[in-house]
Amino acid sequence: MPTLGLIHNSPVLAPVFNEIAARIMPDVRILHFVDESTIKNTIAAGHLQKATMRQVIRLVGSTFDAGCDVALVTCSSIGAAVEMAAQLYDQPVLRVDRAMAEKAVATGNRIGVVATLSTTLTPTADLIGRVAEEQGKHVEIVEHLCEGAFEAVMAGDGATHDRIVGEGLTKGMAGMDVIVLAQASMARVVASLPEGAVAAPVLASPELGMEHARDVLASLAK
Repeated sequence: MPTLGLIHNSPVLAPVFNEIAARIMPDVRILHFVDESTIKNTIAAGHLQKATMRQVIRLVGSTFDAGCDVALVTCSSIGAAVEMAAQLYDQPVLRVDRAMAEKAVATGNRIGVVATLSTTLTPTADLIGRVAEEQGKHVEIVEHLCEGAFEAVMAGDGATHDRIVGEGLTKGMAGMDVIVLAQASMARVVASLPEGAVAAPVLASPELGMEHARDVLASLAK
């Protein structure tokens, strides 16, 4: 049975990805690997440190040692380390946000990126810029940090998080061709907004990232 290893920085992400897996790849075995240090140390430092990069590379190795065919890292903040790991292993190592970035570049020229953490906002915007460059397309990337939303959700105040993110999506992202969510956790806010509140299409990484992982697994089976 094909096996996909998912590397998370929070245990709350496992059910989100289980739901998608059950829907789009029921014949794939899913193994979760959770290490909160990767995001907590990155937030504390304000950037991705070398020690965290090494930890991500070890985590990727542990998924393959456990019998996974493909590793998918579900956090955008540590994307640079994922790309490094991809060069060190023969098996596919995927960033959850790569497919989202490609779709955003294909969708429009004014691309809005919304995040609740600067450590996630910058890597996501950088990735979109790189993808556009690879495709020879000129895009305008507009970044919006939802100040205070992350602190609210960490303090258990989901309502305040959702309100701040909702305002960012509606007011902060006016005039965009497409909006990218730098964090998967923001997708539920989009779903809760009234129809038409967000003018542009909104992309989130879990669904697109998992579809790409499914296609990579299928190509390995050929």
